[in-house]
Amino acid sequence: MTSQKHDIIVLGSGLAGLRAAIEAARNPDLDIAIVSKVQLMRSHSVCAEGGTAAVMQPDEGDSFELHSWDTVRGADFLCDQDVVKRFVEASPKEILLLEHWGIPWSRRPDGRIAQRPFGGHSYDRTVFAADKTGFAEMQALYDTLQKYSNVSRYDECYVSSILTKDNKFCGVTAWDLTSGEFFLIQGKALIIATGGACRMFGFTTYSLTATGDGLAMAYRAGLPIKDLEFVQFHPTGLVPSGILITEAARGEGGYLLNNEDERFMEKYAPSKMEVAPRDIVSRSEMTEIEEGRGFPGPDGLDYVHIDLRHLGAAKINERLPMIREVAMKFNFIDPIYKPIPIRPAAHYFMGGVHTDINGATPIEGIWAAGEAACVSLHGANRLGSNSTTECLVWGKITGEEAAKYASKHKALPSPQKATTLKEEEARVFSRFSSDGKESAYVLRRELQRTMDSKVGVFRTGPDLKSALNKIQEIKNSLPAIKVKDRGRIYNTDLLSALEADNLVDLAEIIVTGALARTESRGAHSRRDFPNRDDVNWLKHTLAHYTPKGPRLDYIPVTITMWQPVERKY
Repeated sequence: MTSQKHDIIVLGSGLAGLRAAIEAARNPDLDIAIVSKVQLMRSHSVCAEGGTAAVMQPDEGDSFELHSWDTVRGADFLCDQDVVKRFVEASPKEILLLEHWGIPWSRRPDGRIAQRPFGGHSYDRTVFAADKTGFAEMQALYDTLQKYSNVSRYDECYVSSILTKDNKFCGVTAWDLTSGEFFLIQGKALIIATGGACRMFGFTTYSLTATGDGLAMAYRAGLPIKDLEFVQFHPTGLVPSGILITEAARGEGGYLLNNEDERFMEKYAPSKMEVAPRDIVSRSEMTEIEEGRGFPGPDGLDYVHIDLRHLGAAKINERLPMIREVAMKFNFIDPIYKPIPIRPAAHYFMGGVHTDINGATPIEGIWAAGEAACVSLHGANRLGSNSTTECLVWGKITGEEAAKYASKHKALPSPQKATTLKEEEARVFSRFSSDGKESAYVLRRELQRTMDSKVGVFRTGPDLKSALNKIQEIKNSLPAIKVKDRGRIYNTDLLSALEADNLVDLAEIIVTGALARTESRGAHSRRDFPNRDDVNWLKHTLAHYTPKGPRLDYIPVTITMWQPVERKY
């Protein structure tokens, strides 16, 4: 299998990738491929818990304008407001479409789709399926995908590079983990939907597979990466594993308590309390911990509590059954009777591959959607439950746009020379001949320790400089990684080394951008520059690949509805 040909290649099989594939497959004349390094239903999207935001009750007080305002204010005014408008207007259609595709949305007593409060939203607009929303959405999309015979799947295939010619997409190179084969997939259009890279942090809510492969490949292929310094820390990561305790636990009425049994959010966001935006809640928790009002935890993971006891067994079992299960299985705590230990955990990239409002990148024939993309919906801080909606909305948009493009261009782009495939294969498997002494696992752990300690909820210039030096030191050690397993089939040793390359490249972009941005805005909170600076920094960061490291550039934020004001809750 040296070469395969398809009209559209969807890279990634999470919410955004499946939604894009379904939309493109509606044209029966097109041949679609989904390529994923995991089995299709193992994508990290299944881990989304709390819900999906949309205006479903305009007759009861919600509105597109209100959802837009909440999103813009939550983003600390760094999002593109034309993008926000398109997002809020498209969101309800996606919820109803999933309804028709058989998703078991939780219901109100009157039979309407139920909605719950979420941080930063001024209306209870988060649609949910208990606390397993991502899994239910993935299942509905997977079931729907079965209707289309024009979709091929490449499960457990690691894509190593994106190939372009004259600024136009022409294919990807892939290593089939199940057979060991290395091959080319040619295509007219590519949709990058590979998710984020939070595994560069040690304490994170993300699956082990979230290593930013698509982002790093796009970067090396010449696509700019936008606003990557904005990393979201979810306020409630279970200590010590980092497993997500959904924001719905607070949306349903859970309390955050310090070691004095005090609901401390009253000091930081009195009008919103526990359902303030995530950046504010995470900073509040870290302040409590740093000032000695936390509980001592293992390996420096001091924590505060989330308390659900007052909600009662019936509500916990109906609305938060998985959270109860997780707390019992991993911490031997039953939240009906005891509070849960939590602290902020690395959770989401607001930044990603730079795209326009249609998800199109600067390279012809390439789109990006979901967390891998930065269409600039979330700005400096994402509101909880806006991300799964974004995956659905821009999954649809990019699928539709790529299908139009592929239909218009009848011939596949002229193939890369065979030498390109051989060169890439040689690069991927070159570590077999390395006599270096470095371990990919040790270097990844060093990277995680650096990011956890220096690039967390609070940042400073000296910490960021120290982190950048360490990242560059790790980067220089990467070629000396020794891969002990010399086989080509399911070689997780080699895969870990390739993922390390990706994580280090992206960590360098984050820290370079964070060091340059001398202000505090949303999730980027600098103790040495504690104020937001709209005069100098109301702009997007673009990082361009160079062999020496990222070159930064800036573009303006699109403001169509609201000028920036002070952000208070």
